[in-house]
Amino acid sequence: MTDRPDTPLLDRVTLPSDLKTLSDRELRQLADELRTETISAVSVTGGHLGAGLGVVELTVALHAVFDAPRDKIIWDVGHQCYPHKILTGRRDRIRTLRSGGGLAGFTKRAESPFDPFGAGHSSTSISAALGFAVARDLGGDPGDAIAVIGDGAMSAGMAYEALNNAGHLGKRLIVILNDNEMSIAPPVGAMSSYLTRLYTGGPFQELKAAAKGAVGMLPEALQEGARRAKEMLKGMAVGGTLFEELGFSYIGPVDGHDMEQLLPLLRTVKARASGPVLIHAVTRKGKGYAPAENAADRGHATSKFDVVTGVQAKAKSNAPSYTSVFARALIDQAGRDDRIVGITAAMPDGTGLKQFAERFPRRSFDVGIAEQHAVTFAAGLAAGGMKPFCAIYSTFLQRGYDQVVHDVAVQGLPVRFAIDRAGLVGQDGPTHAGAYDIGFLANLPGFVVMAAADEAELVHMVATAAAHDDGPIAFRFPRGEGAGVEMPARGRVLTIGKGRIVREGSGVVLLSLGTRLAPALEAAEALAARGIRPTVADARFAKPLDRDLILKLAQDHEALITLEEGAVGGFGSHVAQLLAEEGVFDRGLKFRSMVLPDRFVDHDAPFAMYDVSALNARHIEAKVLDVLGIERLADLRA
Repeated sequence: MTDRPDTPLLDRVTLPSDLKTLSDRELRQLADELRTETISAVSVTGGHLGAGLGVVELTVALHAVFDAPRDKIIWDVGHQCYPHKILTGRRDRIRTLRSGGGLAGFTKRAESPFDPFGAGHSSTSISAALGFAVARDLGGDPGDAIAVIGDGAMSAGMAYEALNNAGHLGKRLIVILNDNEMSIAPPVGAMSSYLTRLYTGGPFQELKAAAKGAVGMLPEALQEGARRAKEMLKGMAVGGTLFEELGFSYIGPVDGHDMEQLLPLLRTVKARASGPVLIHAVTRKGKGYAPAENAADRGHATSKFDVVTGVQAKAKSNAPSYTSVFARALIDQAGRDDRIVGITAAMPDGTGLKQFAERFPRRSFDVGIAEQHAVTFAAGLAAGGMKPFCAIYSTFLQRGYDQVVHDVAVQGLPVRFAIDRAGLVGQDGPTHAGAYDIGFLANLPGFVVMAAADEAELVHMVATAAAHDDGPIAFRFPRGEGAGVEMPARGRVLTIGKGRIVREGSGVVLLSLGTRLAPALEAAEALAARGIRPTVADARFAKPLDRDLILKLAQDHEALITLEEGAVGGFGSHVAQLLAEEGVFDRGLKFRSMVLPDRFVDHDAPFAMYDVSALNARHIEAKVLDVLGIERLADLRA
């Protein structure tokens, strides 16, 4: 266990109101102590480290100047909120971050009144803050609305939609652009280059004059320097800065780690702002902790680690991760087919596309945090004769659903969707759970939807997707390590819409889609000890269903149970529809469908999340006993 740091000033802070009693010098010391405490806590829990370290001074300054929770501080994504949680009455629980029953790893309305808006995906903060500002002016909750958004999140169209609307409405609104030149991966696109030019195109010291406040909001003695800085910025972007053209008073760039700049700037804005203001703060992700600053991702996400060395304690596994298996399989296919291209939306590491990009840089595209664009870009590539693999987490693909329907499915374009993080993902909780993709893809005409039962099946599904040119196709796989099965030398092309029987039995059949196959087999072993020998089958395809296999299984068994790592309305619903239309239920088949519960499952270890979702082996065993009318074991009644 890591020793607790010495934090005499932080020990005096229970709520943000306690910061009002501190001098500016003490606030600077408090920031140092808050950084130390954040590092210590995350070393115990793991989690998002670098983003929080980059906003420590900003967090202290915001809470010292504004009056949360009356004033609404909205952290975009929310992965940088650990220092905020420490200052807002949750320090005593900070070492429960991302563990079962503990603090969430993102902002969460149900957790604290100091979290006015929950998040987990990016680029929502300005829209939410504008909503708070308009609600205030219509007689709703009083107080200021402050959105803190990173430069990476500014690559998403939603952020510009909000800026455009905010500038048009002209409401008092404060947006802080936390510009660390890095989101999860190095940021891409014209906006990133524009922001870089803003603070490298001229003498930084002269630009800092603007940080004392916007022209017209400053003490008279400072206004001339600010005018010069503002004119310089206008010279860098002809016609004025982009933000000013959108209707914002632009202030910056300002050093986001310099409390001598932040405190007077925020106080001036609070006292004098009458319309929308954007403060451009330059920060460094991982600031103040060398192992994070020196890491390629600036300590974006870590497991537990040693504070002194920064070395992370990662559990050893003999099985490769599903993501790495996908990456290797895609590289193998691309090596033999120069029409294969890879697309990711700001997640090259998380999706495995980084390895693909290293091998095939001309055929790899990171489009930034822009899932809608990624999908339609892939559609254009497919229409142009390429074979695009669009690698996006299940939870993030939700953001591009209209494009999946309108631009891909309606036109029948052969876009390949590699859907990582399928099912429940553990410590990131409900915002990152891949619970809905089976349902929202399998209902689209012409779509092929596959789910890998293990890492070997994933290799075959990559090969199948590469060979499929008749329309859109998707394959889903979970986070984490595989099952440790024997790996094929090369993927083989599966017959579309054909499943497989994994274990022959009688009486009841367990028909699994995806990685619930392993607990189904475990349950079958336990049932065999009771003289019950279920058939176990791997559907492979949620769409098209293997009609012949399913109808034959229904004919030969008394009961059929479907299993999937998805919400109601997915695979099991499609199977039920098939059985109903074929009149199978009229002949007395007993049918059950095991799906994720109709609620958002809180963060925990994945096994624990599946346990509360009643989808582990013991629950499958209990379901079989129940459907067959056999009394359950005592320990299954609990």
